[in-house]
Amino acid sequence: MRIEQLEYIEAVTRLGSLRRAAEALHLSQPALSETVRNLERELGVNILDRRRSGAKISAEGRELLPHIAAVLEAVEGLRRAADEQHRTSRMIRLGTVHAATVPLLVPAIRAFRAAHPETQLEVVGVQPDVLQKSLLEGDLDLGLVNYLQGDDIPPGFHSTELLRGHAVVCLRSDSPLAARPHVTVEDLLAQPLIVMRSGYLMHRYVHRLLHGRSPLFSYSTDGAEMGKLMVAEGLGPTVLPDYSVRGDPLERSGVITFRPLATDDDAVLLVIQRPSAGTAPPATRALHQVFVEIAAAYQSSAPVFAAHPAAEETGRAATAD
Repeated sequence: MRIEQLEYIEAVTRLGSLRRAAEALHLSQPALSETVRNLERELGVNILDRRRSGAKISAEGRELLPHIAAVLEAVEGLRRAADEQHRTSRMIRLGTVHAATVPLLVPAIRAFRAAHPETQLEVVGVQPDVLQKSLLEGDLDLGLVNYLQGDDIPPGFHSTELLRGHAVVCLRSDSPLAARPHVTVEDLLAQPLIVMRSGYLMHRYVHRLLHGRSPLFSYSTDGAEMGKLMVAEGLGPTVLPDYSVRGDPLERSGVITFRPLATDDDAVLLVIQRPSAGTAPPATRALHQVFVEIAAAYQSSAPVFAAHPAAEETGRAATAD
């Protein structure tokens, strides 16, 4: 028995005659009749009622129709599932807010590519709210998002912390601020400052850091990568997580550097998320695990963040209390 034989029976039933079914299936009428006859011999049932006026489904054939329909429906479900599995195993869509590109994203892509050469990976840079909406709607499979320590993570996501760092001031190596061990809020207010656009975590962080005050002049941009390029061109400093600056090619070449802030602020976290509903395809789970492993290796080798002395005193006082 072949699936196409059952599909032919369905077509004869739906169209009302062997002739119309043959035309719709682009088969000759004798070829279609012979294919059905072979199935009749196998089942021992006359599925078609053949007369000089034409052939139609027989009474015995109609009794078999529910079973034929069930088989065809199951086959179609199998095809859809196979198509979806093929699509998801061949393409993973990763959203990112452009944080930790060098220490995490690039090594993860390289490692995943080596282990899964048949799977395509699409990296999409978006703002956090768009990223999470796209995850819930199925337009993205995984997302890299920044949070501040203490932020509430919205429901509906499976979230794994990858990196934990601190905000630093990213500046050109020849900036006068680079000669200082720490940068103060007053220093930032006196500079043309590059800030992330509204919607990014670091926009909220800087607004809170400056207590709503405005710097001498400011530029707005999308993501850490553009911010670092603007810093390199001498437009001013910017505030980013340390893991977005340390090890960057511009930092390794000496064009940009970073200094801690003279404040005692919460840690900045990089989290990988996927929808909690449903089961992630194997390739998506594999990429998720690659990120976890590379993040753990990076975190264990990263230098300990140098806190400002005032922050250290605050920490010791809290411990003493």
